[in-house]
Amino acid sequence: MTIQPNLQKALEQVQALKIISGLTNFDADRVAAVVKAADQGGATFVDIAADADLVRLARQITAMPICVSAVEPEKFLAPVAAGADLIEIGNFDAFYAQGRRFEAPEVLELTQNARELLPSIPLSVTVPHILPLDEQVQLAEALVQAGADFIQTEGGTSSSPTHPGVLGLIEKAAPTLAAAHAISHAVSVPVLCASGLSDVTAPMAIAAGASGVGVGSAVNKLDNPLAMVAVVRSLVEALGTVSRTEANV
Repeated sequence: MTIQPNLQKALEQVQALKIISGLTNFDADRVAAVVKAADQGGATFVDIAADADLVRLARQITAMPICVSAVEPEKFLAPVAAGADLIEIGNFDAFYAQGRRFEAPEVLELTQNARELLPSIPLSVTVPHILPLDEQVQLAEALVQAGADFIQTEGGTSSSPTHPGVLGLIEKAAPTLAAAHAISHAVSVPVLCASGLSDVTAPMAIAAGASGVGVGSAVNKLDNPLAMVAVVRSLVEALGTVSRTEANV
């Protein structure tokens, strides 16, 4: 398993930033806009739907590592053949509104199947936030034993901020921050904290133990390309304020 050098460096410096276009987003124009914003804003890598054509499109736009997301391992094969650098089981947020739950046994089985299909590509797996925190930790440990190279947290869709402004942003991020703290202290692989994060809470994710953050809707819901780039840059700058020493305090 080989991780692209720039991504490895960003993880070691706890400044990795993944911009997510959406697991169910197959709109080529929208995906291209997100990838361009990620590239121009200085993100570390991008996460797009597991589709070979989208991988080829993204590769025309950026030299950054491309991660593809799906919840069916066989869907990784064509995108990896097209040049995807990493695979991600997860980004489950899109499914919760449909009433679709991902329990620990299913996520573990998906991970095992993906590892068997693609034994040498870097594999990230999201731990569902619907599980109690202690069960999230247990699952994360099992996923690493099954071959996961990264663990990703989530939780933004479960939080309902009651305050505006900065306090609301912290409330929004609380579930994924809690998961990042608990899981990062239990596993030896890098943890990416994702879902509900902003430039305010991204440094908190690093302080909680994450090696990087994943951000989706804060970028992919915008219609203005300049605004998208500005959000990415603000996240890069926010992560740049946190060092490994500070994160370990």
